[in-house]
Amino acid sequence: MATALAAGAAMLFAAACAGAGPAAAQGAVRSVHGDWQIRCDTPPGAQNEQCALMQSVTAEDRPNVGLTVIVLKTSDQKSRLMRVVAPLGVLLPSGLGLKIDNNDVGRAGFVRCLPNGCVAEVVMDDTLLNQMRNGQTSTFIIFQTPEEGIGFPMSLKGFGEGFDKLP
Repeated sequence: MATALAAGAAMLFAAACAGAGPAAAQGAVRSVHGDWQIRCDTPPGAQNEQCALMQSVTAEDRPNVGLTVIVLKTSDQKSRLMRVVAPLGVLLPSGLGLKIDNNDVGRAGFVRCLPNGCVAEVVMDDTLLNQMRNGQTSTFIIFQTPEEGIGFPMSLKGFGEGFDKLP
């Protein structure tokens, strides 16, 4: 399963960097910060390497259902994006919920589905960035039915340090 998640994460890294230009499917681990990794790659035809802060987790009660969170700075350094890749079969209209330390942060809509999952994306403002820096645990919530949410607890240990190291 870890191999499948890593392969999925590599493909998702490519999807995650699509806004900054197409990225290659593989991203080498540049550094580890707590429970987060910085992965970098130079996409074909690109002049500059692209890096993202990433973490992949599985649902507590469903070890075969995974989620990957990818945080990156756009190539112009003007925006910070968080892309979350959820498994296929997610209920798209319900979006993706986020709690940090059991405080409801809000929901993000899914923007596209790829062969390996559906992508939700948000521009990270200072408030969200500070919540993730200072929090202990985030919980991403997807829905398979309007009534059935699946929570994915994710450690925020090392998030701030990793974010600061992103080129």
